[in-house]
Amino acid sequence: MELLSVTAVGTAGWNVPRAYADRFPQTGSHLERYAQRFNAVEINTSFYRPHRVATYERWAAAVPERFRFAVKVPRTITHERRLENVDEPLARFFDEIAGLGLKLGPLLLQLPPSLPFQSGTSGEFLQRFRRTFSGSIVCEPRHPSSFTPSVNTLLADLLIARVAVDPAPVPQAGEPGGWRGLTYHRLHGSPRIYYSAYRPDVLDALAERLAAEAKDGLPNWCIFDNTAEFAATSDALSTLERLSRDAGRRM
Repeated sequence: MELLSVTAVGTAGWNVPRAYADRFPQTGSHLERYAQRFNAVEINTSFYRPHRVATYERWAAAVPERFRFAVKVPRTITHERRLENVDEPLARFFDEIAGLGLKLGPLLLQLPPSLPFQSGTSGEFLQRFRRTFSGSIVCEPRHPSSFTPSVNTLLADLLIARVAVDPAPVPQAGEPGGWRGLTYHRLHGSPRIYYSAYRPDVLDALAERLAAEAKDGLPNWCIFDNTAEFAATSDALSTLERLSRDAGRRM
């Protein structure tokens, strides 16, 4: 099995920084150029504001068939309403992202660091979320109460993967959890979150891990979110190069 047929590598957003412009095709929109190098992207703007169905449809039409979009769940649901009384904004969000069609990848549910896991709110929301959406869901909890065996079991039962995040707010957050039919890595930059590029040895280890995960034929995602000074683009390109070298050695 071709490694990159199950491994998705990309960044949060599809900006093509000037410093790396020569690594991309020279014609087309930023998204069109980006999608010729990467096979996935994480849409973060959906967290801050809604997008029209027609906008999602336009984005889907701009990328190759193999390309997939992960979409971040709106902060109205996660941070403002804190998972309560969210039927209306959740339904609206589902209607909007339908514009991506078959190019829709996982939905990313990033929870506030201040939101403890409570079965009456968090648990009920996760069950409602899964009942109304049959596609891939990944969850990035950030409160220590979410990293317990019972919560992990609930996520697994609901077929929701827990994100492996760097830097990890608690030690368990650095490893994937929940449902293991999908692995999703989010790298925010370290030591300076959102800014720092990763050292070559860290990217070597990451690429080895992604290749090992892909051996099982299960999808795995690697999204760089250290975008403040465009380190994400460099790190994602470097990771792709490492994966391509690894695939070449296995042939």
